[in-house]
Amino acid sequence: MSIGDKRAVILAGGISSRMKKSSTDPRMDQKLVRQSEERTKGMIEVGEGGRPFLDYLLNNMKHAGLRDIVIVIAEHDTELRQYYGSRDRDNDFHGLRVSYAIQRIPPGRKKPIGTSDALTQALLSRPDWETGDFIVCNSDNLYSIRALTMLLESDAPNALIDYDRAGLEFDQTRIAHFGITRKDKDGFVLEIVEKPKMEELEGLRSSDGTLRVSMNIFRLNYSMIFGPLKDCPENPVRQEKELVAAVTNMVRAHSQSLKALPLKEHVPDLTYKEDIAITREFLKKHFAIMKW
Repeated sequence: MSIGDKRAVILAGGISSRMKKSSTDPRMDQKLVRQSEERTKGMIEVGEGGRPFLDYLLNNMKHAGLRDIVIVIAEHDTELRQYYGSRDRDNDFHGLRVSYAIQRIPPGRKKPIGTSDALTQALLSRPDWETGDFIVCNSDNLYSIRALTMLLESDAPNALIDYDRAGLEFDQTRIAHFGITRKDKDGFVLEIVEKPKMEELEGLRSSDGTLRVSMNIFRLNYSMIFGPLKDCPENPVRQEKELVAAVTNMVRAHSQSLKALPLKEHVPDLTYKEDIAITREFLKKHFAIMKW
């Protein structure tokens, strides 16, 4: 990625249906329970002094060298605009330029059409990015400075962080649902196998014997991914256009275009209500002082 291409898209336009499920966890702060049912996950105030989760991801992005950030938001989102700036483009937030792209819910649907559509809306909002690269990731995962830097420094056309499953501190049931990367002998991704069956696992091990998964953080070339995004098929079960499907189609059209960058570390995740208390403890331990 060139110096001028230090850009990122954060996907925050979903309806957070899993977070809205009820919980019997006695550690739950009732204020945060209400926020988890009313806000996008990145705006839940899990940090000290009511700092939202998304602040920590943006902080890591800034320390990795990213500067131009597009956040994909829902049509009626208010919390993000109130906090990060009301303008559509180039709100200054601790030296970051924060812009928004809107992901609307199509007529006849109750939720957005998926992560592929979300990224499409982001790229349509930034035609000035057409000749470059960008990082795209979820808003409910706290990716490390190291992971972001690895993507920025890779000289491959596109790249993803290839996480060792053994480094993720989740229960095995959750880990079993993560997509496993299948790669060629040179470490380029051939496909991401979603929810693999037990009998498939041995054949999906990397050359070092590890099982490695995608946590939905990529560095992508605008011109290479835009076509697969527009033509992305709808998943027949989930009825969503998913980013992983678009990336898979890009790889099929451009062989050896997506490099897997191996990394072993935990990625804090804010998917369910039960994750809130765990995330608060992680932030207290690792972000005692926020330095922008």
